[in-house]
Amino acid sequence: MANREIGTAAVGSMCLGMVQTNCYFVFKEDGNDHGVDTVPESEREFTPVIFFDPADHGAMIYDELKKRGFKVEAIYLTHGHFDHISGVKELQKLSGAKVYAYEKEAKLCEDLDYNLSNMFGTNASVKPDVLLTDGEMCECAGLKFKVIATPGHTPGSCCYYFEDDRILISGDTLFEGSVGRTDFPGGSAATLVRSCHEKLFVLPDDTVVYPGHGAETTIGFEKENNMYL
Repeated sequence: MANREIGTAAVGSMCLGMVQTNCYFVFKEDGNDHGVDTVPESEREFTPVIFFDPADHGAMIYDELKKRGFKVEAIYLTHGHFDHISGVKELQKLSGAKVYAYEKEAKLCEDLDYNLSNMFGTNASVKPDVLLTDGEMCECAGLKFKVIATPGHTPGSCCYYFEDDRILISGDTLFEGSVGRTDFPGGSAATLVRSCHEKLFVLPDDTVVYPGHGAETTIGFEKENNMYL
């Protein structure tokens, strides 16, 4: 987990699933250790987290977070491909957290053909509890962040931007030196490029990008070096 000052957003991660998807949990830094087996004595002492894209093994996610003194307050999806949602149902059942997704991704979240589950021999689908709009401000776990619609990889792909902390959860829209695939159903290379230029490259250069696959990067680095953009 990134080291940050108390009261600011901190980001933890897990890499899960058959295509090594990055799952992130964001929380308000409270100065606690959060090492293994640091379970608080009371429920009130657990640190709430926002969990992004539970890729697989929802029960394991829940257990690992609990062992470190975390509880899942909400589950947010960047898009509905199987490799980003396969752990949702288990994690939701154990945590009781609601699932949030951008409104234009609802069909893909539920359709096994559209979200590639059938192609890859899985059975991942989810019906979001709450559908979000472009530009909507969200507040959860003591933090505020913005929904940024970035269609291209899928019709309803989105990113989540924590302005105060210059953090972007980018899903499969923007990677280090690359972008998400657009050859799956509903994908569009031209739309993805436009999303990056018009929605993401207007963010501050020092914004840290946490992508759905691969290493973290910054908006400034990608503006200067991403050969796909």
